[in-house]
Amino acid sequence: MITKPKGTYDLMGLDAKISNYINHEIESFMINYNYEYIRTPVFEATELFHRTVGDGTDIVKKETYDFTDRGDRSITLRPEGTAGVVRSVIENKLYGNKNDPIKLYYNETMYRYERPQSGRFREFTQFGVEVFNSNDSLIDAEVISLGFNLISSLGLDDVVVKLNTLGDKESRKKYSEALVDYFKPHIHKLCEDCQNRINTNPLRILDCKVDKDSDILKNAPKISDYLSDESKNRFKTLKTYLDNLEIDYEVDESIVRGLDYYDECVWEYKLDDDIALGGGGRYNTLVENLGGPALPGIGFALGIERIILKLKEKIEDKKVDANIDVYIMSVSEEEKIYAIKIAQDLRLNNVITEINGANLSLKSQFKIADNLGAKYLIILNNEDLNKGLITVKDNITKEEEKVDEAVIVDYILGVI
Repeated sequence: MITKPKGTYDLMGLDAKISNYINHEIESFMINYNYEYIRTPVFEATELFHRTVGDGTDIVKKETYDFTDRGDRSITLRPEGTAGVVRSVIENKLYGNKNDPIKLYYNETMYRYERPQSGRFREFTQFGVEVFNSNDSLIDAEVISLGFNLISSLGLDDVVVKLNTLGDKESRKKYSEALVDYFKPHIHKLCEDCQNRINTNPLRILDCKVDKDSDILKNAPKISDYLSDESKNRFKTLKTYLDNLEIDYEVDESIVRGLDYYDECVWEYKLDDDIALGGGGRYNTLVENLGGPALPGIGFALGIERIILKLKEKIEDKKVDANIDVYIMSVSEEEKIYAIKIAQDLRLNNVITEINGANLSLKSQFKIADNLGAKYLIILNNEDLNKGLITVKDNITKEEEKVDEAVIVDYILGVI
């Protein structure tokens, strides 16, 4: 038997219902916040991710799916969404109107060769937003609050924003130098990856999963001591906005994110059990580094599989289970002819309808209708049909009524 590859999964059943529910909420939020959808290729030139994500990151060094195509080109399956969106903005010159922010979102599959675990797969779905052409702290607050409000609206109301700032270019340079001076005497006590990071991106030592509880990391210098006055004021303004929006956030100076392109504000969305659902940050030099204009940017991404996992534990069934409006019960061939025509007429009027398509007894159909949460039952029988009547049962109150066959659709539309 051929089985699915390790680190992948089949989306179906309750997970599929929750996924559809999440996607519906995402679409509603994107309309309300005026973001436009963008879809970039599943694979890109390998160089794109080396220049954006960073050669020294775990993603590029250990987790990307790289291959050489038949044209002898180095290709990589996208491990994250920002790089492809930035490439598209530059290539398609979406920055034509210099005065307007460019507000984009994606909801696509990504690929990383990492150890599969609960809520983490090698093929996974990320929803993300990216905003270009604005360096205003107001946009920072909008983007951060968008993710917070979306997660809360899904039913995960224990979400909190873990917030930090990496400062501007000069602040980050001073802080990196301080980290190198601090870690050098202790570097042999840290993991092999951290011993390499001290030469490539010392900030990423703070993001180490192996040594995260060590006193060496806990006692490391804090970014707040190296911020320029401009970065301090920017961070203060951002917090004022978030306070006014009543966003639940905590300043956490250990948040640096795992990608090399961030500056200024960075953040993660976490639940009470410290599970991170996603995060993001500002990247004011990334577009220029890829050959585009000096276009500031900011964005975040959420892991949909992790959200599905947490929603399965917490969300109310009624919010994800699209209950059937009408179940049409039939047994004989004559009844089935009526059933499929009534079902079509109801479905074309946006009524969620199901019929007996498995030659089941009435007893079995009653049980299925209950399992589907059907609000109303249309019970067809030849005796009623010969009189031009149809029995309709309210499956909640259990009251029944005989309805003229000619007005059955209008009747149902009037009661649901």
